[in-house]
Amino acid sequence: MYIDTQKIQALYAKIKAFDTIIIHRHQRPDPDALGSQLGLKALLVNKFPNKRILAAGSNLKSLEWLGMMDKVTKEDYQEALVIVCDTANRPRVDGQHFDQGQALVKIDHHVLVDSYGDPELVYTQSSSTSEMVTYISKSLGADLPMTQEAAILLYAGILGDTGRFLFSTSSDTFTAAAYLTEFDLPLRELTDHFQVMPLAEFKFHSFAMENLDLLEPGIAVLHISQADIKAHGITEDQTNSVVNIPSQIEGMYAWLNFVEQEGDKPKWRVRLRSKGPVINKIAEEHGGGGHPMAAGADAYSQEEIQTIIEKIQAVVAEYRKEQSK
Repeated sequence: MYIDTQKIQALYAKIKAFDTIIIHRHQRPDPDALGSQLGLKALLVNKFPNKRILAAGSNLKSLEWLGMMDKVTKEDYQEALVIVCDTANRPRVDGQHFDQGQALVKIDHHVLVDSYGDPELVYTQSSSTSEMVTYISKSLGADLPMTQEAAILLYAGILGDTGRFLFSTSSDTFTAAAYLTEFDLPLRELTDHFQVMPLAEFKFHSFAMENLDLLEPGIAVLHISQADIKAHGITEDQTNSVVNIPSQIEGMYAWLNFVEQEGDKPKWRVRLRSKGPVINKIAEEHGGGGHPMAAGADAYSQEEIQTIIEKIQAVVAEYRKEQSK
């Protein structure tokens, strides 16, 4: 097991010491953020039924099948342990007052850009934070036993961050997944959540293919406006399903989605992906972050959009140069 057992024991000591535990994760949650947050909550509720265990943050309609957040007030933090899952830096934590508890713990698999929490469990070799929570439970054994409810959530989180085991996997990932399947998981149903979609969203894939701008060398850009979203009768969350369409194109190195946001002021959500070039540094320069080859950011003007594209072109050119040596 790759997680420091001393840190796991330090985490468990904190958990035992507090009667109120509030679990956070990052803004705009993905399945791993929710899977690790709600999976950890399920483990704690099962082991400590007399403690108050809360999940904090906003709800996301497209991921309500994973679970809903609790109502948390500022007063709840006065004597609470706060655990933040799957969040590299403090500005990305979803939910207020996370830094006003008596103690703070971080569990994350992103590259360390903001050190916070004691203990701080950060392991970039893990496919997902859900994989980490799985190993924490497995390491603690009877002190924090796995349950079917938690296993479903954690397996969903691993599915999400590995693209159904297509990337970011290791022997530890498959060992964790195999362990979770021992708890009688609805595997077909869980997989369908990641590939079955409403007809309107499916048709939007055709729009994405037809409107993809292919730039040389090996870069693709897709611009999605609010008008496009409304014309296809989908939500902004549903545009996420087209993000990896360019990955199927031969010779593709990096691709970007710019999704226009609602509101009076110009703003675009930026999704960056790659097959080799490191792109998370670019995301960090534009108010975001993420993994070396999968990250997100924000843009506030057409000029900033062009700047991001040019930065991607530069890192791809450098990557190709290194690959040719």
